[in-house]
Amino acid sequence: MTAAPRSYLFVPGDRPERYAKALASGADAVIVDLEDAVAAGAKDQARASLAAWLDGAGGAAAGALAVRINAAASPSFDADLALVARAGVAVVVVPKAERAADLARVRAAAPHAALLPLIETAAGIDRVREIAAAPGVQRLAFGAIDLQVDLGVEETSAGDELLVFRSALVLASRLAGLEAPVDGVTTAIDDAGAIEADARRARRLGYGAKLCIHPRQLAAVHAAFAPSADELAWAERVVAAADQAAGAAVAVDGRMVDRPVLLRARALLARSR
Repeated sequence: MTAAPRSYLFVPGDRPERYAKALASGADAVIVDLEDAVAAGAKDQARASLAAWLDGAGGAAAGALAVRINAAASPSFDADLALVARAGVAVVVVPKAERAADLARVRAAAPHAALLPLIETAAGIDRVREIAAAPGVQRLAFGAIDLQVDLGVEETSAGDELLVFRSALVLASRLAGLEAPVDGVTTAIDDAGAIEADARRARRLGYGAKLCIHPRQLAAVHAAFAPSADELAWAERVVAAADQAAGAAVAVDGRMVDRPVLLRARALLARSR
């Protein structure tokens, strides 16, 4: 079974010379961005560049790719749907996802691709369970910056201002049986401490991955989502004690080990593998 990505690295759609570099960066997944990273006047060029790359040797060598299309309300939406119908597009990232009906249009155009809706508006938050349950959705992603603008909220470094909205994605994902959601971008590129702190906070809240805007962010993100040496040592002690107890009550480090604790320990060990 292939592990779910921990990192999704954006690369601008109108910079095809960067596609291969992004794929070789060590990111778990690469998203060719046709939305925010591409100016309005360069959308056609970006689609043409990606289409040529998918049809050529680059696309064949790279294998599956994720593509962020433009929002359903955008004039670029229909042209983007025609592009993601091509082979080689494994995931379609749908920005400003607000309605299951819009996801159904994407699904109809690209039935071979999984959907990754970006929840980044008030309407998206309001309908997040409907979106999570839509056919083809693989996992949800949180668009913190756009949501701040839409709600008029200013998030501080503590991140408490958006906590209830972040948690809404975790709950909706669990109820729909999806992979843990994907946290939004950190705008700092060279501040590894800030990037790792953001990713660790996301992990504590129940997120399983993070969107990245530069390859230099990847190491910090991967470190944050990997179990620490202390966590792994604890998990090994718990599993060993539970196995030895053969169903009887047992304590590890002075604390009782019940089924939820054992499941968490096994999950940590599985994640490390």
